[in-house]
Amino acid sequence: MFSKSRINEPGPKPASEADKPRPQDPMTTQKPAMDYAASAPKAKPPASVISADLSITGNLKTTGDILVEGSVDGDVRAHLLTVGEGATVRGEIVADDIVVNGRVVGKVRGLKVRLTATARVEGDIIHKTIAIESGAHFEGSVQRQEDPLSGPAKGAAAAAPKPAAPSTV
Repeated sequence: MFSKSRINEPGPKPASEADKPRPQDPMTTQKPAMDYAASAPKAKPPASVISADLSITGNLKTTGDILVEGSVDGDVRAHLLTVGEGATVRGEIVADDIVVNGRVVGKVRGLKVRLTATARVEGDIIHKTIAIESGAHFEGSVQRQEDPLSGPAKGAAAAAPKPAAPSTV
């Protein structure tokens, strides 16, 4: 019924195994393209960083994350936007998730908006959820919308622009 096989015995390999072709070097072997399609999803790229010594004039737009430590004069659109403690953004901010530690002068539109204790915001905030920590400085209006990223609400007074008020900065 059972017979002892030479497979598990130590010793020299049978001649038939030694004659088998050895696999080629993996560095020179071409793999079919299908191997890569079935691999795990790509890792999320790290946030783009605007460093403290960088000043940007112009609009920024990404589907990823941005960490601003310097200054931006222009509109910013991102998935997650973090304004660093020493950073300044002058323009409209639109993002799914917004964390303000520094200064923002302009409209803020986001699904989740968080103003930390070191935040200074001068402008209107349109949000789905908001958190304002004690010590944050905020001048403007706050409006809740179910979809703040879509733009101005229907019926809003967007047709008649307001005259710009003089400001000292």
